[in-house]
Amino acid sequence: MNDNPTIFALSSGAPPAGIGVVRISGPKAGAALETLVGRMPDPRRASLAKLHDKAGILLDEALVLWFPGPNTATGEDLAELHCHGGRAVIAAVESALAALPGLRRAEPGEFTRRAFANGRIDLAEAEGLADLLSAETELSRAAALANVRGALSRQVEGWRERVLALSAEVEGVLDFSDEEDSADLPECFTWNISALGRELNDWLARPRSERLGEGFRVVLAGPPNAGKSTLFNALIESEAAITSPIAGTTRDVIERAVAIGGVPFTFVDTAGLRDGSLSDSIEAIGIDRARG
Repeated sequence: MNDNPTIFALSSGAPPAGIGVVRISGPKAGAALETLVGRMPDPRRASLAKLHDKAGILLDEALVLWFPGPNTATGEDLAELHCHGGRAVIAAVESALAALPGLRRAEPGEFTRRAFANGRIDLAEAEGLADLLSAETELSRAAALANVRGALSRQVEGWRERVLALSAEVEGVLDFSDEEDSADLPECFTWNISALGRELNDWLARPRSERLGEGFRVVLAGPPNAGKSTLFNALIESEAAITSPIAGTTRDVIERAVAIGGVPFTFVDTAGLRDGSLSDSIEAIGIDRARG
């Protein structure tokens, strides 16, 4: 991928922050680093350096790292500038990089795309990385991290090898079926293929990974004074809903998001449902919203 332009972007959180990490990847990453630092740092060793633009103006003092490809996160030459995280500092560094020939700002997800194109990660790991960045609960974090580390890819590769082995046994029997001393399928063949089928069905029956991120929406509905608001407050561990022995206390829909056992839930408290005419028009609106 040497024809690719060299890209750069802020890979840490948006400023202001204590530290801002600007990542550079591509064939001209080393030249860009040398222009800003004035020298080439030792590979894979952090060093403190003053950053200057091509006009020699001091931009910042930063921790710089140089990673020659292809054994890098993107599979390309890679550099990182750990600058002070102020808005003006990051803007000045990015402007200095943009002024260098052959460099441009990275598009969203472009570092990950290059890592995939260069064989540094597969699709499952790329999806796991996206899930890890958006994980909000312990369960979704653990599941996403497992995918980033290749757990799903190794599982799928194991299934693939077993399918190929079973297929080879069938082909071997078919290829020599005309010979007098042809062999039958081994006795364990049926058991092996059934076990593989059960594993695949069990895997497909598991909750989708998206569910760990999106969570579950649980609506508490029922007649007035059934204890919906009391249960709602207990579930969210907060007195968000007013409770009273007077029927029809809850008038509006109340929602709260919580995590239980690492799984995100959104609990919804609603007005009590009852039939017949209502003299209270506000309660009637609440019931309509609960039913809607």
